[in-house]
Amino acid sequence: MQTALRRSGCTHQTGARHQAARHFSTQRAGLCQPVQQRARVIAAAEIDPDNASILVCGGGGVALHVTKKLKDMGSWVWMMQRHDDRRKEIEGMMAIVAKADATDRAAVDKVFADIEEVDAVISTIGGSTKDPTADSLGNINVIEAAAAKGVKKFILVTSIGCGDSKDAPGEQVYKVLEPVLLQKDKAEERLKQLGDKMAYTIIRPGGLKSEAATGNGMLTSDASVCGSITREDVANVVIKALLSKKTDNTVLSAVDRNQVFGEKTVQEFSL
Repeated sequence: MQTALRRSGCTHQTGARHQAARHFSTQRAGLCQPVQQRARVIAAAEIDPDNASILVCGGGGVALHVTKKLKDMGSWVWMMQRHDDRRKEIEGMMAIVAKADATDRAAVDKVFADIEEVDAVISTIGGSTKDPTADSLGNINVIEAAAAKGVKKFILVTSIGCGDSKDAPGEQVYKVLEPVLLQKDKAEERLKQLGDKMAYTIIRPGGLKSEAATGNGMLTSDASVCGSITREDVANVVIKALLSKKTDNTVLSAVDRNQVFGEKTVQEFSL
């Protein structure tokens, strides 16, 4: 029996229906044995956040905001973490910690094997300019494992400056971030290659801020756009993209509509 990460057989209740009533075992980092298997989400466009199974990969910031919002919407959420630093915070959201180093393919495969069903994956995995391995290898391992699992939709969060948005941040900024951006490029390309296996959306945020959400986050298909956006607003547009069929197999930039650099008029992507 896959005890670690299987779905609970307890009543699934959210919001005013007392979501906290779910049984949650921190000792097992999982949930009780399922009594009845739920209806499978049929297609990416039909992902219903209330009862969808979603794996979020990444550390703090955007990934934590995404997890909290999805839990509040009623989703079953697993967070893949390399370390246990955030375990208490994640489990406090009633999400499940799936411990694995994304650069270790065997560990990633085990995470997917231990989850009964995965409807969608959201990855914000990233390294540093000194060691950007996770930006490519880490994301690619998750992407390939998701395709093999039969995941319906994959959201990959990278950065403005990747791919055809290379010129958007300006030459000086690009040079500083180049080691990371080149590795993120590899992950983007691998995800596109597997577009026949699962729907995908690549979201490239601009400069990230830690302030509270402004509510002005937006997506655009204009690869020449650059600007700033809060991490929470990135989480908001990521979830909107997850639930919209219009974003299937698209590459979009994410900025705050009031914090676009220069005098550029931005055409917002309609969800």
